[in-house]
Amino acid sequence: MKRILIVDDDQDIREIMAFILREEGYEIFELDKGRDVVETVERIHPDLLLLDVMLGDSDGRDICGELKRRTATRNLPVIIVSASHGYHTRHEKNCGADDYLPKPFEIGNLVDQVRRYAA
Repeated sequence: MKRILIVDDDQDIREIMAFILREEGYEIFELDKGRDVVETVERIHPDLLLLDVMLGDSDGRDICGELKRRTATRNLPVIIVSASHGYHTRHEKNCGADDYLPKPFEIGNLVDQVRRYAA
């Protein structure tokens, strides 16, 4: 079973994503803060990370960049999830994210991206 880590400080968004992806057969882990992401990734070894940009305690783009710089986690697919539709900004491109999912998201788009990157 493929493992997905969802990091979002909005509990409703996390719960919706988790419900949808569990129904699709994925094992889901959730975090509401950015400070625990790197440690959790190293502990559970997810197949995909869905990472919000605006976390209460940190910026998801910085976390993504850190994961992409580390040898042990650089190949982990990261999808940036954000209500600020600025994926094409320089900072987000440089974080090394594999893809972008805008909020609000369409369920089909979420499932398609997860299938593509957690394959």
